[in-house]
Amino acid sequence: MFYNFNLKNVLFKTFIIFYFSCAGSKPDTEITLQDKFDSGMKHFENEKYLNAQIDFKSIVIRGSGTDLGDDAQYFLAESYYHNKEYLLAISEYEKLTRRMGFSPFVEDARFKICEAYKIESPKYYHDQEYSEKSLQRYQEFLDDFPNSKYIDEVLFSIESLREKLGKKVYESGILYMKMDEYESAEMSFQRTIDLYYDTEIFNKAIQGKILALAKNGELDNAKSILLENIKGLKEEGLYIKTKADIEKIQRKLTKSLK
Repeated sequence: MFYNFNLKNVLFKTFIIFYFSCAGSKPDTEITLQDKFDSGMKHFENEKYLNAQIDFKSIVIRGSGTDLGDDAQYFLAESYYHNKEYLLAISEYEKLTRRMGFSPFVEDARFKICEAYKIESPKYYHDQEYSEKSLQRYQEFLDDFPNSKYIDEVLFSIESLREKLGKKVYESGILYMKMDEYESAEMSFQRTIDLYYDTEIFNKAIQGKILALAKNGELDNAKSILLENIKGLKEEGLYIKTKADIEKIQRKLTKSLK
């Protein structure tokens, strides 16, 4: 009897503990999402970005219509960005800007898209798809957020990307020159002049065009462009050499005609 009494007492206490434990749990989905978000932020702040991604993904899937939805979407993108998974970050930032246009994170997300493309942008001699995308996004950002706190960084990035793209086109002209394809070279230099007139490569492109014309036998045209651009070429220290090269080409052509 003593044994049965103790057993009943233990079972009763176990039932009471279980009952109040269930009663004290948090069935509210919103509270659960908040706990998950807090966990994600803790992982994020501790630079455990993979764990943060798991938490934020869970919230994005389960709580897209809640107050935590845009926060989780932004920090999911941030977790990818800080983990150097830039293309995945871009995809998640874009989901935020498309679906949650009124989110306070939109400006930051738009800026980070630009930055991510710039980071993925390779050296000038490689394909420049990401450079062009980055430049386009920066220009769109500038149009949409002219008073942004990021304005100085945006302007600097636009300038550096234009320098890189200009150099890419200019180097194509140099390659054509080495191959003695002077018409193609002249076209590449002209494209550089037309598109990247505000870059440091501008006067070098003018020099390249002049030499391409001269080597192609268009000496009068080459001399005319030289005279039109004396000031800029002199400022870059290119005038004397360019003039000397034209004269050398002219002497060579004259000699070959004799």
